[in-house]
Amino acid sequence: MSFPPQIKVPATYMRGGTSKGVFFRLQDLPEPCQVPGEARDKLLLRVIGSPDPYEKQIDGLGNATSSTSKTVILAAPTQPDHDVDYLFGQVSIDKPFVDWSGNCGNLTAAVGAFAINGGFVAKDRIPDNGVCTVRIWQANIQKTIVAHVPITNGEVQETGDFELDGVTFPAAEVKIEFMDPADGEGAMFPTGNLVDDLEVPGVGSLKATMINAGIPTIFVNAEDIGYKGTELQNDINSDPKALAMFETIRAHGAVKMGLIKDVAEAANRQHTPKVAFVAKPVDYVSSSGKQINAADINVLVRALSMGKLHHAMMGTAAVAIATASAIPGTLVNLAAGGGDRTDVTFGHPSGTLGVGAEAKEVNGQWTATKAIMSRGARIIMEGWVRVPGDCF
Repeated sequence: MSFPPQIKVPATYMRGGTSKGVFFRLQDLPEPCQVPGEARDKLLLRVIGSPDPYEKQIDGLGNATSSTSKTVILAAPTQPDHDVDYLFGQVSIDKPFVDWSGNCGNLTAAVGAFAINGGFVAKDRIPDNGVCTVRIWQANIQKTIVAHVPITNGEVQETGDFELDGVTFPAAEVKIEFMDPADGEGAMFPTGNLVDDLEVPGVGSLKATMINAGIPTIFVNAEDIGYKGTELQNDINSDPKALAMFETIRAHGAVKMGLIKDVAEAANRQHTPKVAFVAKPVDYVSSSGKQINAADINVLVRALSMGKLHHAMMGTAAVAIATASAIPGTLVNLAAGGGDRTDVTFGHPSGTLGVGAEAKEVNGQWTATKAIMSRGARIIMEGWVRVPGDCF
């Protein structure tokens, strides 16, 4: 029996924020994979090492967490006044599918650098020294994101002293602006309410803020589900009953938000919506052993991604947190002390993060103009990724 040889596909392995992913230029993919569909999904699954019933992704570049089972495809811009199209694929670890329903805010920090290095940004727009503004079209959610990438001697500056809780080493700071972050196809609050009573079988009736900003997110109060808001990963992820409860909340919230028609559909839509719980600030110790003082934060937030508690905070969920905190009366805003605010510092399992947002009410509907945060990014490895020639 003969087997086809492996093929080489140009790729770059990058960290962006608290995530890692495999980056591709669309034109470098095998021709059948340059269009959406089964061939592309199969290629990306094999690159990452999924589906893996052992949930380790040993035979691929994934690291068996939602933060590291990620792929990015960049292409020439389809929108005027943009530099690049950014398409994000969240690869399931143990199931054979790629979720294209949302963005990755953390990897957005690396998109700007990859766009510059990949030749998508015109050379006359890249300063010798300073900051290069990269105009990104986020193709999953049809939104504009602006990344401000530092440049030294005409090259992307990756090293620096910017520290991000959840990442071991410092890097250069990349400022990111998520323009008009609410879902363009519907209301920011799809139910029409800042707070809903969400009926969850086996859990009860929960107060919930369900918002489309950055990524569709369901916020509930920590105390309503038996938590303090200071939990670390092992407190949640080692408890199958807790994980099942959160998935039930997520599924029923997704139906109420109009994202799916039946709770059974949630199993094939793992990336969105997210579910998070909030609480008023208290002192706690982060996963690294760092003391977090209540006086240094406005609110506690824990969020789940792909069925597990995230080790820090998803970038898109941080946009949802920033936007919700800016709107008086949401659960996030109330936990942060209420009132008007344009920025918030929240505590997460790895430490703290400061984010900002601008929101306003127009004709009874809330809109957000932009959300702002800082991240770091760097290339970890570049060259080719090899996959069996018949994998797609």
